[in-house]
This record gives sequence, C-alpha cells and structure tokens, in this order.
Amino acid sequence: QVQLVESGGGLVQAGGSLRLSCVASGNILRINYMGWYRQAPGKQRELVARIDSGGDTNYADSVKGRFTISRDNAKNTVNLQMNTLKPEDTAVYYCNAHILLYRNEFWGQGTQVTVSS
Repeated sequence: QVQLVESGGGLVQAGGSLRLSCVASGNILRINYMGWYRQAPGKQRELVARIDSGGDTNYADSVKGRFTISRDNAKNTVNLQMNTLKPEDTAVYYCNAHILLYRNEFWGQGTQVTVSS
C-alpha cells in the first residue's frame, strides 16, 4: 500500500546538527501534507514541523529558527534539517504523510535522535 521510511537519526552533541529524510513509496498519486512528529519518553507525540504541497510550512515554537522542513514532490520525500540541537530535542522522530488517494495519514517506523549535553 504505502510505506514511509525514515533515515538520518543518531547521536549528536548539543549544538550539533542532524538531517532526517523520509521517502514515501507505494500506490501514491498525490501527497497533501508531509510532516515530522516526535515523541520523547513519557510524553505525548507532538508536531515538530509540517509542509503542504504548495510549500507552506508550520513549526512548533520550540524548534522555530533551528529546524527547517523541505520536500521534493517529484520524489515523495520530506527532509528535516535540525541545527543547534538541544538535549530536549531527544526523541523518536516520526515521518507523517496525508495521502489524498486514501484520505488518510500514514506513519513511518520512527528514527531515534539523541542529543547529549
């Protein structure tokens, strides 16, 4: 059906950078919005950033000015450039996409981001 596969997580020191990527594959005609969520231990999953098919973006206040989301519609990919990382950014990051064909959202398996102080 539809698969979302993330890559790019890892361990980094505070102040460092990471770039997450997500590729959507399967029976996809058009993706409405794509985004990144994260879930830290003991906390609810929260929106980090989202981008629609026209390129409009929105970010969580906690990452504004540090993270940048981008997408390539032709390749069904979404990226998250994360700069000036903080220990509180430590979480499992999930890719999310709303596929118009199914009028439904799909999720990736998650990728761990750990920021050491």
